[in-house]
Amino acid sequence: MPYDVDHIRADFPIFERMVGDRPLVYLDSANTSQKPRSVVETIEDHYLHHNANVARAMHMLGAEATEAFEGARAKVARFVGAQRSEEIVFTKNASEALNLLAYTATRELGPGDEIVISVMEHHSNIVPWQLAAERTGATLRWFDVTSDGRLDVERAAEDGLINERTKIVSIAYVSNVLGTVNPVDAIAAQAHAYGATVIVDASQAVPQLPVDVAALGVDYLAFTGHKMLGPTGIGVLWGRYELLENLPPFLGGGEMIETVKMTGSTFAPPPHRFEAGTPPIVQAVGLGAAVDYLSELGMSAVARHEQEITGYALDVLQQIPGLAVLGPRELVSRGGAVSFTLATPAGEQIHPHDVGQLLDSRGVAVRGGHHCAKPLHDAFGIQSSTRASFYLYTTTTEIDALAEALTYTVDFFGRRR
Repeated sequence: MPYDVDHIRADFPIFERMVGDRPLVYLDSANTSQKPRSVVETIEDHYLHHNANVARAMHMLGAEATEAFEGARAKVARFVGAQRSEEIVFTKNASEALNLLAYTATRELGPGDEIVISVMEHHSNIVPWQLAAERTGATLRWFDVTSDGRLDVERAAEDGLINERTKIVSIAYVSNVLGTVNPVDAIAAQAHAYGATVIVDASQAVPQLPVDVAALGVDYLAFTGHKMLGPTGIGVLWGRYELLENLPPFLGGGEMIETVKMTGSTFAPPPHRFEAGTPPIVQAVGLGAAVDYLSELGMSAVARHEQEITGYALDVLQQIPGLAVLGPRELVSRGGAVSFTLATPAGEQIHPHDVGQLLDSRGVAVRGGHHCAKPLHDAFGIQSSTRASFYLYTTTTEIDALAEALTYTVDFFGRRR
């Protein structure tokens, strides 16, 4: 069936909202996506009719809750091409998934070993590795970025960034600021040639691209539910089962054990070894409903729409005087987040918070700041930027509204000063 954005938007009640006398234009999906009615109703139904804890309950509600929870795990596994559902660990977000690995996968690291990340990472894929390096004595190294917002792979090759000392490489699949789609498969092949472990932060990729973990050739992959139509409070860590089997627990408590004695404990196999305590049950069920919705649309169709709407936005935005796009200005290896700076005709920079507030007054929701990627902004010599991000429900009419609001903003601040 043809991709019908208007039909899709009818599934999202929030788009009926008005901001004053203007329709809501939501362009902040890289931060969190809106939710279709089916996801919200699935969560409501679970709480109203199937609410119980999972695992050992011997009653009907417990069995239903466990079936729904584990059924969601199986859906997520199929969605990303996992070999088995036990390769899916539920966390509360992608940050927890990355912290889990930074704690457990570094236990044998020591001085002389190296961890490789990049300047374009979200703080969630920087800070855990800084802490791991401090804890183990390993050295943290990183890919720089080119002026057009790509990983500087040529300089990395010249510097021997990935080498025999490299033990872990952790890279974003898609930049949450620049929209850059990184060559993670090629980086994984290079890292594996030296026996390194490869981790991918796919928080911006899984919502908008078909992702097959086997085809990527990586070892672990983390993403979050709330950016892919699901609820907040649910993240996913995928790992090759034989690797998960050899990781120690991250958190201790109920449900992650095999047996407990006062003299010591043994631990459950993956994934339950990493899911201490009551898990995010209804959040996982909601994520399963989001996976159903995305699967019905087809991720190839979602990716095509993302490309089309991003291409339209790049064309329109670059016609606005004083607007400078950060990162790739063409669609090659690019996702649906466009960050930019804005200046008056006199060349004075307009602070992104001012841009965001003025746009909000005209019904347009964007994000202003460093987007949890301060080192990347430092690399471009700026403090912050404005980001418009799109998703499967974004229309060209909304892009036009953004452009009109930005033009108004430039004129407003130009007259003020």
